[in-house]
Amino acid sequence: MSQAVDEIKIGGLGASRKRVEDSRFIRGKGNYTDDIVLPGMLHMEILRSPLAHARIKSIDASKAWDIPGVHLVLTGEMMATRNLAWMPTLSYDTQAVLATDKVRFQGQEVACVIADDPYIAKDACEAIVVDYEPLPVIVNPGQAVAAEAPVIRDDKENQPDNVIYNWEVGDRAGTDRAFEQADVVSRLKLHYPRSHPSPIECCGSIADFNRATSKLTVYMTTQAPHIIRAAVAMVAELPEHMIRIISPDIGGGFGNKVPVYPGYVCSILASILLERPVKWIEDKSGNLISTGFARDIYLDGEMALRRDGKILGVRMHCDADHGAFFSDAQPSKFKIGLLHSAFSAYDIPAAHLTARGTYSNKAPGGVAYRCSFRVTEAMFFQERMVQAAADDLGMDQAEFRRMNFVRDDQFPHRTPFGFLLDSGQYGKCLDVGLRAIDYDSFREQQAEARARGRLLGLGISTMTEPLGAGNSREYDILGIKMFDSAELKVHMTGKAICRTGAKTQGQGHETTWAQIVAHELGIPAEDVVVEEGDTDTAPFGMGTYASRSTPVAGAAVAMVSRKIRAKARKLAAHLLEVSEEDIEWELGRFYVRSAPDRGVTIQECAIAAYANMPDGMEPGLEATAYYDPPNLTWPFAVYIVTVEVDPATGVWDVLKMVAVDDCGVRINPMIVEGQIMGGLTEAYAMSNMQFITFDADGNCVGANYMDYLLPTAWETPGFELHSEVVTPCPHHPIGAKGIGECAAVGGPAAFVNAVMDALSGTGVRNIDMPLLPDRVWEAITYRRDVSGAPPVRSDD
Repeated sequence: MSQAVDEIKIGGLGASRKRVEDSRFIRGKGNYTDDIVLPGMLHMEILRSPLAHARIKSIDASKAWDIPGVHLVLTGEMMATRNLAWMPTLSYDTQAVLATDKVRFQGQEVACVIADDPYIAKDACEAIVVDYEPLPVIVNPGQAVAAEAPVIRDDKENQPDNVIYNWEVGDRAGTDRAFEQADVVSRLKLHYPRSHPSPIECCGSIADFNRATSKLTVYMTTQAPHIIRAAVAMVAELPEHMIRIISPDIGGGFGNKVPVYPGYVCSILASILLERPVKWIEDKSGNLISTGFARDIYLDGEMALRRDGKILGVRMHCDADHGAFFSDAQPSKFKIGLLHSAFSAYDIPAAHLTARGTYSNKAPGGVAYRCSFRVTEAMFFQERMVQAAADDLGMDQAEFRRMNFVRDDQFPHRTPFGFLLDSGQYGKCLDVGLRAIDYDSFREQQAEARARGRLLGLGISTMTEPLGAGNSREYDILGIKMFDSAELKVHMTGKAICRTGAKTQGQGHETTWAQIVAHELGIPAEDVVVEEGDTDTAPFGMGTYASRSTPVAGAAVAMVSRKIRAKARKLAAHLLEVSEEDIEWELGRFYVRSAPDRGVTIQECAIAAYANMPDGMEPGLEATAYYDPPNLTWPFAVYIVTVEVDPATGVWDVLKMVAVDDCGVRINPMIVEGQIMGGLTEAYAMSNMQFITFDADGNCVGANYMDYLLPTAWETPGFELHSEVVTPCPHHPIGAKGIGECAAVGGPAAFVNAVMDALSGTGVRNIDMPLLPDRVWEAITYRRDVSGAPPVRSDD
C-alpha cells in the first residue's frame, strides 16, 4: 500500500520554497574564490595603462624585481616568447593578454607582478616604469569611421580601418515597399549608453599547477566553467583532461564573468613557471574600468505607419561600439547578438536591420548583461520607437500597442526577422497592467495636474525575450553547440544528487533544480542535493548567462528525471510482479492499473535498483541527459510606470510601477518575484543614475562608485507585481519560459517613456539614458533633445 505525495508539501513545482543556498550565505559561510587559501600561495597584481591609446616605447621592471618578496614580473614581451601575448576571444577576434606594441584602452593590462602578498605585488607594480607615446583617441563609432581616424587594431593583417563587421537581416526590398506605402514615417535616433554589470564580487582566480601530476586546477569566478576549460586548453596548450576548473560560490555575474580575462591567463602562466598556487583578485576600479561592459549602441530607427495606426514596416540601423577588441560572448552566427528580436511581439509585415561594429579606445564590451545577447537594446529601441510613433500619429499609447500586437490566435507566429514565437497572451497582459495602474483615472489626473503646472507622465514598455539559446542548428559559441546537461543519481535510500552544466550566481539553482526533480519523481526537494561548477564532476554544459538556466539546463533536469522514472517503472513492475504495461504513475508512486491500492514508492524502487533488480537489468538508478532545445522560449511582460517631473530641477520621482510577467510555469514563485524585483531595480538604475562614459582623451568617467551610482533600498521605488497570466511554453518539458532577465530587459523603456510622456508638448523627442536631472532640466528649459553620447567634458 502507498499513496501519492502532495507536490507543494514536498517542494515541487509551484512551491515558494526558501532558497537552500541562503542558509550558508546569510551566515557568512559562502565559499568564494577569495576565501580559498592554498599552501605556498602567492599573489598577483596587474599594472594597468593610464592612457587610452599610446605606443609602448619601453618597459623597465628592474626596480620591481629588486623589491623583496617579488617572485616574478610578467610583461607582454615575456608572454610573447611563450606565444601568450595574445589570446582568442569568444567572437573569433584576438585580445592582448599583456600589451606589447601599444595600449588600446585606459586600464589595459601592461604587466603583472607575483609576490608573497598582494601589498608587495601592488608596490612592485608601481615601481615599473613604462614610457608611453600618446596616440589619437577614438571614443565613438562616428570617430571610428572618420577618414582621418587612426587604425586601432594595426596589429591585425587585412584590417585597414576600424570596422569589425557589417551585418544585416530581414527583407530590404519588402521594407522599402512598406515605406513607399506609408502615410506617416516616424523617426527616432538615440544612444543606449555603456553600462557595467558591477557584480559585488570582482573577477579573480587561483591557478595551481602540479608539476608531479601535470594537472592544472583553477578556482575562478566564471559563469561558464567548461567553456573556460576549453579556452584555457587552447591558450595554454595543455590537454583538456588535465585541466580542472572549479567555480565556487559567485558573488554575482550578470554576464560580466563569462569572458576569459587576461588576469586568468597570467595567473595560470605564473603558476606553471613558479610551480606554486597564484591568486589574483581584481579590485573594484579594475573591474569597472577593464572588464566586460554592455550596451553602447546607437540607433537610427524608422517606422512606416498607416494613418489608422497599423505598422507597415520597420527599418533600423545600429552602430555598436565594441571597444578595443571584439570579445562579445554571443552565438557565432549573429554578429550583433539577437538585436533582431526587436518587434517580435508586434505583427509587422516587413522589417530590415543593418548593423556595423567598430573598434574604439575603450575596454572591450558586448557582454550579455542580464539579457539574452543584445535583447535589452532591442526591446529598448523597440519601445522608444513605438512611443514616438504613437505620438506622431496622435494615438493613445496603449491602444497603438494593442492594435499591433500579435493576437492569441496567430501563434505560432513568424517574425519579420525569422524568429518563431510559440505562445503568448499579449493583450491580456496589457489589460492587467492598465487596470492595475488605473490608466483612465491617471490620464484624468495628468490633465488636471498639467493645468496647474505639474508634469505627470505614464510610460508603457512591453517585451518578449528570446531565451534558452539555443538549438544546435543555429546556435554555437566557438563552434560548440549550445545544449546543456544534467546528471541525476538516486541513492538506494531514495536521496539524490543532481549535477548540471550550468553555474548559479544567485539564481537559486540549488533550490529550483531540486524542485524539478521533486515534480518529476516525487522525491522531496529537501532530499535532493544540487552541485555545479566543477568540470571534474559536472557534465559538460555551456554555463549560465542569457537566461539559459531554466529554458535549457532546467529542461535537462526534467529530462534526466524522466529517464530515471522510466527505469524505476521497470523496477516497479518487477516488484509488483506485473508487466510494465500494467503500471501507472502518480507523483512519487507506481501502482497497478487494475488494482490502484497495490503500489510502490519511488524510494522502494531506488532500493530495488541496488538490492532486488530483475535479471538482465544493470544495477543503480542514475542517468545523464543532454538537452538540445527545439526552439527558443519567449516570455512576455508589460511594465507600466507613472512619474512626476519637477520642471524647476529636472528631478523625477516614480509614483507607481506595475509589472505583469508571463514567464510560463513558475517553478518557485518566490524566487521568480525576487528575480523580477532585482531586474526592475537594475532597469530603474539604468534609466535614472548609472552613468559610465568617456572624455575626449579616453578617460573612463564613472570608474568608481562615487560616480557610477548603484541603487540602494533608499532610492529604489516600490514595485507591484502581477502573475495572473500564465501561458506555458508548448515545447519545454515543464512549460517554463524563464524570467531572470525580463525586467531588466523591458523595464528601462517604461521609466524613460514615462518621463518623455510628462514632457509631451515641449517638442522634446528623446533624452538619452540615464535621465539625470540636469539632462531633463536642459530638455525642459531649451525644448530640445539631449544626447549622452561620448565624448563628454571631464570638467562638467
